[in-house]
Amino acid sequence: MPKRTDIKSILIIGAGPIIIGQACEFDYSGAQACKALREEGYKVILVNSNPATIMTDPEMADVTFIEPVNWRVVERIIEKERPDAILPTMGGQTALNCALDLYNNGVLDRYGVELIGASPEAIDKAEDRSKFKEAMTAIGLESARSGIARSMEAAWEVQRQMGFPVIIRPSFTLGGTGGGIAYNGEEFEVICRRGLEASPTNELLIEESLIGWKEFEMEVVRDRADNCIIICSIENLDPMGIHTGDSITVAPAQTLTDKEYQIMRDASIAILREIGVDTGGSNVQFAINPKDGRIIVIEMNPRVSRSSALASKATGFPIAKVAAKLAVGFTLDELKNDITGGATPASFEPTIDYVVTKVPRFTFEKFPLADPHLTTQMKSVGEVMAIGRTFQESFQKALRGLEVGVDGMNEKTTDLEVIREELGEPGPERIWYIGDAFAQGFTIEEVYNLTHIDPWFLAQIKEIVDIELWLDKQKLADLDRDMLFRLKQKGFSDRRLAWLLKTTDVEVRNRRRELNIRPVYKRVDTCAGEFATSTAYMYSSYDEECEANPTDRQKIMVLGGGPNRIGQGIEFDYCCVHAAMAMREDGYETIMVNCNPETVSTDYDISDRLYFEPLTLEDVLEIVDLEKPIGVIVQYGGQTPLKLALDLEKNGVPIIGTSPDMIDAAEDRERFQQLLQKLDLRQPPNRTARTEEEALEMAQEIGYPLVVRPSYVLGGRAMEIVHEQSGLERYMREAVKVSNDSPVLLDRFLNDAIEVDVDCISDGTRTFIGGVMEHIEQAGVHSGDSACSLPVYSLSRETVDELKRQTTLMAHALNVVGLMNVQFAIQKEEVNGEMKDKVFVLEVNPRASRTVPFVSKATGLQLAKIAARCMVGKTLDSQGIFSETIPPYYSVKEAVFPFIKFPGVDTILGPEMKSTGEVMGVGKTFGEAYVKSQMGAGVTLPRSGKVFLSIKDSDKPRAVKVARELIRLGFSIVATRGTAETIRQAGMEAETINKMAEGRPHVGDLLKNGEIVLVINTVEERRNAIADSRAIRTSSLAARVNTITTIAGAEASVQGMSYLDDIHVYDLQSLHKTLN
Repeated sequence: MPKRTDIKSILIIGAGPIIIGQACEFDYSGAQACKALREEGYKVILVNSNPATIMTDPEMADVTFIEPVNWRVVERIIEKERPDAILPTMGGQTALNCALDLYNNGVLDRYGVELIGASPEAIDKAEDRSKFKEAMTAIGLESARSGIARSMEAAWEVQRQMGFPVIIRPSFTLGGTGGGIAYNGEEFEVICRRGLEASPTNELLIEESLIGWKEFEMEVVRDRADNCIIICSIENLDPMGIHTGDSITVAPAQTLTDKEYQIMRDASIAILREIGVDTGGSNVQFAINPKDGRIIVIEMNPRVSRSSALASKATGFPIAKVAAKLAVGFTLDELKNDITGGATPASFEPTIDYVVTKVPRFTFEKFPLADPHLTTQMKSVGEVMAIGRTFQESFQKALRGLEVGVDGMNEKTTDLEVIREELGEPGPERIWYIGDAFAQGFTIEEVYNLTHIDPWFLAQIKEIVDIELWLDKQKLADLDRDMLFRLKQKGFSDRRLAWLLKTTDVEVRNRRRELNIRPVYKRVDTCAGEFATSTAYMYSSYDEECEANPTDRQKIMVLGGGPNRIGQGIEFDYCCVHAAMAMREDGYETIMVNCNPETVSTDYDISDRLYFEPLTLEDVLEIVDLEKPIGVIVQYGGQTPLKLALDLEKNGVPIIGTSPDMIDAAEDRERFQQLLQKLDLRQPPNRTARTEEEALEMAQEIGYPLVVRPSYVLGGRAMEIVHEQSGLERYMREAVKVSNDSPVLLDRFLNDAIEVDVDCISDGTRTFIGGVMEHIEQAGVHSGDSACSLPVYSLSRETVDELKRQTTLMAHALNVVGLMNVQFAIQKEEVNGEMKDKVFVLEVNPRASRTVPFVSKATGLQLAKIAARCMVGKTLDSQGIFSETIPPYYSVKEAVFPFIKFPGVDTILGPEMKSTGEVMGVGKTFGEAYVKSQMGAGVTLPRSGKVFLSIKDSDKPRAVKVARELIRLGFSIVATRGTAETIRQAGMEAETINKMAEGRPHVGDLLKNGEIVLVINTVEERRNAIADSRAIRTSSLAARVNTITTIAGAEASVQGMSYLDDIHVYDLQSLHKTLN
């Protein structure tokens, strides 16, 4: 069937902010869908609250709304734009739930809008655990023994029939939120209560434990003519019991017999038919009992998922693009396969002649209090994918792509007790402990009994370890060409070989090149070499024939950011994509190097040539050597490529833009201090300590409170504010190992200062200010965790001008070519009886920063593209960039946190970054923009009820104003003793309640009884004060009550609350027309 002509405009719902379980793979699918539908002449309307996405770029859709993704706001958009249809399958669980809400609240009927890609009935049947189970029984497929519970009584009833352990899965949630495995009654009670809270329908599925079974996934695509194809089978190396997002996965499946594969294939297709997924992609999960081969269906997602992004990157088959076209009526045989240049139709099932391994990336170091054991609730924040000709090659490439300080199967321990414990209770590093087990003489059978990982995988890993044990006794000079070539084929990196052979990676590289052992590059072609491919999507392997065929055009290479993590996420990928687009528009051939399967940058049609490779010195040098680019951009991918900059330069790689030496001058504290002194700019008093004694002396000199941190970190890793000597001593003891090579930085902490971010672009002579953002939270909260406003909302014009003057001076002094970000702190001081602003420079980063996408959306100027053009020698003038844009509306960026996934972690904000994503709110006033940013972040600000206040002394004068405003809005106040006194003295009513430690009834009781609607809790930055009040924040998180931990956040929230019932929606295209 050709495309439908009865619909003209389609609304695509995006996934909102990046959270654990829902990352940038939905930007990749949404961007593809926008492209695919516009290609067919449909008007595309998009809603997504996340400004750091490519899909919200104004040129991607016809009308773009950066607005909260909830049904009430989306209803406003439908009312304004009147789309004919909604495509809800591109925005993860968020979009599906929003579409169901629109359907259930009658919005779709009211405006005559239809859902395409998935019907409400199909979504409901797939997502509702009991309906899905009935459907499986109806088509004769087995699912796990289970029962449904909507209350604690019912849950215990089900558990009695099952025994322990049991798995608990809440309905309609994402990434296993709220679920878990219970081995005893106490755990069962905790998980079930949490799960009932987490499920929007208050429904749990309690099922028999399949722990230790093998887990598989099938990616299936079906069209309306009932053509079905399997894109790829994915095998989880980790068995059941670990969320698939936290498992190492391999494609295609390695340990299935042909018969098992055919059974699963037929079952997946039957499931899509039964659930009623008429068009598009779905992912079906199975479990196999290794003892008797029993196959069970676990669940399906009737939408594009994290696994489908992986399957798309693994095979080159663009699932989201094809699904979007199928949703408007095409059939698979009518669509062409891009990769083979149309030689094959989309109904041609991909065949692959290589192995793909995906390994998750965890960030537990950010949450020392979280439980690092892996269960059915997802905890990883990113992932890395690698391609090789064998499992061993792709597996070892993936490990070194993770950037967790390993080059392969690095040793963790020789302690047998620890090894047994780590194998039995899986944590984020289990795979390395398996290596240690083999090194200590464990047999495959012993490791299998502890881990239930298929013996085939264990044998592969054991072989790598056996080779390492042999290499330990060899010398580099003794290895002949044949031996070294075989080692490289197994995926050993130069660095790992150097460590095993007790030499340097430079020596290994030179020896390899002497013997002419170089990687070749193979193309991903969807057809195992059957047809020629027109796209250059490459991976390296140690093999005979090279398929790269580089051209002799002028090339610019962009190094991506590698796996997502807290502190380095989608914002950097956004910049890399823009760099590639700008260079391509200007006629250069663009080359992208990255290893993150979730991102837009690894989409084969963003750049001319894509190398899916780890970002290590060895891998990058080999590609540079083959392609010979005239320039390499390292400033856009965050710390990952920056760490390689100096070494690349030493090896003669042409790095363009700001020089690595100047990037170092801004990073290196002593060099930076000298620079500021020369420019006569002020920074907080600071010193660098190389021993503990030195640190204690310097602290006396600077004065407490202090911010302490290790040098060279991103995302404020291990940063703390200490208030007295004992705090500093504890920090030096527990948090860091101080030495000559890794000194500790001490800065005077500025109390009650306002923090400001400035993004600018310099072409080497002139500097252009992209945007000045005022933070809402005071200095001391990491800038990535703070909300910020553009334009500023409280600073004076002269202060802003002074910030611009200082920014321009520094850009000039550092010879910046490209982007630069500066963080300032502003303190009030009294001069002759009047209050003046005193400006301090906190830090300067001559590279892309995480605010670039937000500023670009707010001001309508694509900073990353303008800066990339400066790097290849274009001036700002020649690009028509003259004066800064100050919009006539407010944009507020707010951070989004993963606390719900880590019960027990303190929600207080501090100098170490904890957020995973961001949203943006736009409004005619600051209050309107702020309240929309809160809605987008999933924070429900209440309309009435009791608000609990517990405020530190220095914030009390400001708290009185907040209380007055709350009472005016109709709230009543409950407060701890001191805070209640202050409020009463100001002539308002406040009820006193005990702190947690003061006896009952205390605030925790009120929270449990659902009497409190909002908690405002600010504490001294002292460690003991934070610990004392932690119980309040933990109970409010458990009760799902929003907690505000800064007084500035409280002020902004009350300002925003008066706009709750008066929300307007604005599209970017119209907003940008109002700019100069």
